[in-house]
Amino acid sequence: MARSLCALRRAPAPATVLVATLSMVALAVGGCRRDMQDAPRYDPYEASTFFKDGRASRHLVPGTVARGQLHEDVALYTGKSTDGFVDALPIPLTRDVLDRGHERYDIYCSPCHDRAGTGSGMIVQRGYKPPPSFHEAGLRAKPLGYFFDVMTNGFGVMPRYAPQVAPEDRWAIAAYVRALQLSQHATVADVPEGERAMLGTGAIVAPGASGAGAANTTRAEQPPTAPTQEPSNAR
Repeated sequence: MARSLCALRRAPAPATVLVATLSMVALAVGGCRRDMQDAPRYDPYEASTFFKDGRASRHLVPGTVARGQLHEDVALYTGKSTDGFVDALPIPLTRDVLDRGHERYDIYCSPCHDRAGTGSGMIVQRGYKPPPSFHEAGLRAKPLGYFFDVMTNGFGVMPRYAPQVAPEDRWAIAAYVRALQLSQHATVADVPEGERAMLGTGAIVAPGASGAGAANTTRAEQPPTAPTQEPSNAR
């Protein structure tokens, strides 16, 4: 009788057997796992017997467009139309746009073109090839799309700035360049009559400016001043 009781006491409980079984299964499953770095895969340009051309790397499906890269507005993203460079700003022209263009111009353009656009920026003074002045007749006649295209693709020794400057900012810079050109070649006739009294002088031709616009630049007439009288004790 005593031995039977001891046998009953020593028999493993069902819960213990279940825990032991689950532990063994977990260990077995963990030993069979496969890390991602060991998963079957093709390395770039690796050969493959699955495809007829023997290449694992596949061409994109025709018409595939990356997210955010649709660029349906050709003028906005290239500065061109079927007739060549566009001269109309493809974004609304506001004071905020000009302020943004001014800021971006000072950061990315003024080191070469200087802040007045005459082409004598600091790195030019250190020996870099000088760019032409924005105030030359040839560049003043260029459409806005031309400046956008140069910023996008570069020109001569000037590198492309598309990676650093977003398309909208490139247009803002182009608008500010046009404002620079107008500021250096404006005449008194360009100022509304009600505001001419605030001007001491007319437009000042920027250094490096040339062409008909520079020749036609005039100065406002100075308001007459009363003659000064000499002191009575002057000799």
